[in-house]
Amino acid sequence: MIIDSHCHAWTYWPYDPPAPDPESRGVVEQLLDEMAVNGVERAVVVCAEIEHNPRNNAYIAEQVRRHRPRLYQFADVDSHWKPSYHRPGAADRLRQAVEQWPISGFTHYLAHDDDAAWLHSEEGLAFFRVAEEHRLIASIACAPQHQAAIRRAAERFPAVPFLLHHLALVQADEPPPHPGLQEVLASARLPNIYLKTSGFYYGSRVKWDFPYSEMGWVVRALYEAFGPYRMCWGSDYPVVRFFMTYRQAIECFRSYCTFVPEADKAWILGRTLEELLAAARPAA
Repeated sequence: MIIDSHCHAWTYWPYDPPAPDPESRGVVEQLLDEMAVNGVERAVVVCAEIEHNPRNNAYIAEQVRRHRPRLYQFADVDSHWKPSYHRPGAADRLRQAVEQWPISGFTHYLAHDDDAAWLHSEEGLAFFRVAEEHRLIASIACAPQHQAAIRRAAERFPAVPFLLHHLALVQADEPPPHPGLQEVLASARLPNIYLKTSGFYYGSRVKWDFPYSEMGWVVRALYEAFGPYRMCWGSDYPVVRFFMTYRQAIECFRSYCTFVPEADKAWILGRTLEELLAAARPAA
């Protein structure tokens, strides 16, 4: 079974340049069709209440209830584009998300220039106590410079799985001794830190260069550190359409990461995330 760890859906296309079909390009039905065509049985929809979509959490909650068990929701809670970003009351806002929506986890997008110390501040610790109490997966958009703060939070909350987006944005052209990669590799010592094997183009110099062979050594280094039981494939649909097709997003890993044995690929393509979701809060 293939489970997509990272995709989105919106009622109105949020990106520039404007799309000719903004009210249909990003809707859940498009995602479900791509999944059916490409043999993906389930998917986690990572909410993002960005431009034109202030009610994305509510929209995805409705779709998850309509299409269960195919879809799971990670609610957008206090991501950096929101006025509530790292403001007092985060724990209460997360608790409200649990009460309102059928979530198995939440997503929190860190600002690139933020040192992420908030994660282990008093407010941040209260936030993760709610996550621990409700058995939520913490889906974190981050970069290598955020790893030290993430490790501190993960150490305080060993029962909370921290699932980091897009290989934690390690860059393939980072010069030796690869300090960004080393930061992410250091996070592998925490057994509750996981990586999404997704978004290879974010780490590549040429964003359209399928199958992103320059990322091979990065993926291999991360695979050797984290192993198949802490990596989860994701498509990044529909954002992936800027770079390649949904099928290519699968094959970047399945066909071209030849250093990963087939048995381990099965874990990364679905079994690891299946176990995480089974242990997480049941969708209401």
